[in-house]
Amino acid sequence: MKYTSEVFQRLSRGQFISSNSIDAVTRAIYNDIEDNQQEYEDYFSQIDFQLSAGDGFYYFSRKEAKVIVENKLQSLFSWIEYLDFLKTYDTSFDAGTQFSLAQIEVRLSSDLELKEKILPLFPEKTSTRDKIESLAGSLVNMGFAEQVNEMEGIYQVTSAFHYIEQIIMSINIDEEAKNEVPE
Repeated sequence: MKYTSEVFQRLSRGQFISSNSIDAVTRAIYNDIEDNQQEYEDYFSQIDFQLSAGDGFYYFSRKEAKVIVENKLQSLFSWIEYLDFLKTYDTSFDAGTQFSLAQIEVRLSSDLELKEKILPLFPEKTSTRDKIESLAGSLVNMGFAEQVNEMEGIYQVTSAFHYIEQIIMSINIDEEAKNEVPE
């Protein structure tokens, strides 16, 4: 367990440690966690943090009250829209995918459906470019993507992207609830 401090600093801020990170230090941390997973789990459980593993990534989770879970579901609404946009942009958008802001912009100029899907994203942003940059920034801030080339605006999707996909795919809306009108 060489990286307890680094693991805590990253994961306690809600970030992820992904196996396919472009950063060599992050990959080394991932490998150390993988090699010593039980020790890390025991270490962090002493301070009420639960080290959890996904498919190629690690994160902290906690057991929470139902009210807190409901609040988190509210915050997922924007991620549902982001994921919908990204999967419309590229149906194979997944861990390892590289994308550029310029490619998305070009595609938006010719794809009416994609243009409609970006409109509600980041309503405070007026230009399409600002919306795309905000989306990329959100992916990076959450650890779902990393910037590969700053000059060309190229990003790579990390394994942690599976986390948000899995959460959204696990949301089960009851048929009766679909027909209810919110108050």
